[in-house]
Amino acid sequence: MHCFKNSTENIPHPEQFTFPFYYTPHPLCKLAAQEVQDYLLSRSEWHEELQKGKMFGVLIVRNPKDEIGYLAAFSGNLAGSNCHSFFVPPVYDLLNPDGYFKEEEEHISQINWKLKEIETHSFSTKEFPIRLKALKEEAETAIRKYKAFMKQSQQERNERRQQHDLSDADLEQLIKQSQFEKAELKRLKDHWKAKTEAMENEAKPWQELIANLQNERKSRSAALQQWIFQQFQMRNARGEVKDLCEIFASTPQGIPPAGSGECAAPKLLQYAYLHGLQPLAMAEFWWGDSPKGEIRKHGYFYPSCKHKCEPILNFMMQGLEVEPNPLLVSKVETEQLETIYEDEYLLVVNKPSGMLSVPGKTDQVSVASLMTERYPEATGPLVVHRLDMDTSGLLLIAKTKEVHACLQEQFEKQEIRKRYIALLSGKPDVASAGFIRLPLCPDYENRPLQKVDYEHGKPAITRYELLEDTAHTRIAFYPATGRTHQLRVHAAHPDGLNTPIKGDPLYGQPAERLYLHAERLEFRHPVTNKTLRITKAAPF
Repeated sequence: MHCFKNSTENIPHPEQFTFPFYYTPHPLCKLAAQEVQDYLLSRSEWHEELQKGKMFGVLIVRNPKDEIGYLAAFSGNLAGSNCHSFFVPPVYDLLNPDGYFKEEEEHISQINWKLKEIETHSFSTKEFPIRLKALKEEAETAIRKYKAFMKQSQQERNERRQQHDLSDADLEQLIKQSQFEKAELKRLKDHWKAKTEAMENEAKPWQELIANLQNERKSRSAALQQWIFQQFQMRNARGEVKDLCEIFASTPQGIPPAGSGECAAPKLLQYAYLHGLQPLAMAEFWWGDSPKGEIRKHGYFYPSCKHKCEPILNFMMQGLEVEPNPLLVSKVETEQLETIYEDEYLLVVNKPSGMLSVPGKTDQVSVASLMTERYPEATGPLVVHRLDMDTSGLLLIAKTKEVHACLQEQFEKQEIRKRYIALLSGKPDVASAGFIRLPLCPDYENRPLQKVDYEHGKPAITRYELLEDTAHTRIAFYPATGRTHQLRVHAAHPDGLNTPIKGDPLYGQPAERLYLHAERLEFRHPVTNKTLRITKAAPF
C-alpha cells in the first residue's frame, strides 16, 4: 500500500465503493492517479512503450490500522513483465509459467514445428490448391477445345451427307468417324479425371496429417486456455472464491474472453482482499496515445471494460456497498416537459439533460412515458426520434401513427435539418468550419460506446461551425446522419475535433451535465406541408 505524499485530511472518505462502469473519480482517486502519473514520468526507460498507450488503475484502501492509502496497477504487462514493485502483481503470472503450462506449451510448440516442417512439402503448401485449380482449368480447356473440334467436324459431316453422290461406304465412314470422336472425348475426360485424382490422392495423406495436427493443436490450446482461466482464482469481499470459468459460465458468451483477469481493476481488488485491505474507491486512466478507432485521451479517466471486466467485477464487488448505477438513477428533478410547439397533429418538447427519450431497462421516467400519460388517445408511437439521455433539447412527438410515419420518412431521407449547440472541453486545432466524416459502429466489447471503424462502420457526417473561441469553445453541429453518439465521437476522436464535449463521461471527462443541446429542428409539417423551424436556445 502506498501512502499519500500530500495530506488528505480535508478530503472526505468515500461513503460507497465506486460503480466502475460509469463514475466520477473521487478526489482521493484523482490524487492517487496524479502520484502514479508522476512515477510514470520518472521512468524514462518506459517512455517509448508508454507512448503507445496503456490503461492504469488506482484503488483507495484502508488497512487494519485505519490508515488510508492506495494501490496501483496496469492492464496487461509492462516492459515485458507482469511484476513491478510499484504496482500490484498479477492474479496469475502468464509470463512465468511452470508445470502443466510449460509441458502443454512445449507440446503445442512441437506441433507448430511439425506443421512448419510439413509446409516445405509440395503437397502441403498453400500452393497445392493453386496447382490443383490450374490442373482442372487445363483439363477444362482441353475438353472444351475438343468439343469445339467435334462440333466443327459434325457440321462438315452434315454438309457431306447433303451430297447426293455419296456411296454406302462413304456414309458408313462418316458414322465411324462420329463414333470415334465420341469415344475419344470419353478417353480425354477419363485421362484428365485420372490425372486430377492422382494429384488429389498423392496430397491426401499430407492434408490429413495437417488436419490432424491442427485439430490436436486446437484441442490442446483450448484445454490449456481453460486451465489458465482456472488459475485465476478471483476473490470478493465476502471471502468467496471463483475461477474465471465459473464466473463467465452464466454469461451469454459462456467462456471468458482472452485477456480476462489481466486488467487493472481485477488486479487491484484481488490484492486488496488477499492482504486484508478494505477497498474504498477505484478509478482507471489512460496514459499515452489513443488507439485507432477507440477514444482514449492521455490522462483521462475511463470506466472499466464491460466485455472482460463486468462479470469479474460484479463478482469481486459482492460484499461491498457499491454506488448505484448512475444510468439507472434519474438525473432530472422534475418530470415536467416544456412544450415549445403544439398543434392537433404533433408537438415539439424540450427534453432536459438526464431524461431518457424512450423507456430503458428500468422504470425510470422517459419522454415516451410522459407523453403516453399526457395523450392516452394518441395512436401509434409518439416519440419520432431520440436524444441521448445526457443530451438536452428538442424532440418531435407525433399524435397519430400517420404523422409519425411521415416524420420518420423525413428523417430517413435526411430531409429534417437539425442544429446542436455544444461546449467543447478545450480549443480544437481545426478550421473555423468544416465537415467530419468518420464511420461509426458499436464497440461491442464496451457498450454503449461507439467507435470509428472504416471497414465495418456506417457513414457518419457532421458539419460544424466554431462560434466562440473561449476556454470552452462554443460550437454548432449540423449532423447529416443520425448515428448513435455521432456528435460525441466526432468531437472527441483524434481524426475529428480531438476535443471532447464538456461533461462527456464516456468520451471525455464527467461534469455536472453533458454540454450538448439540440437547439433547432426544421421539418415539413405532415398535414399542412408548411416548413416549421422550431428553436430552443441552449441553457448554457
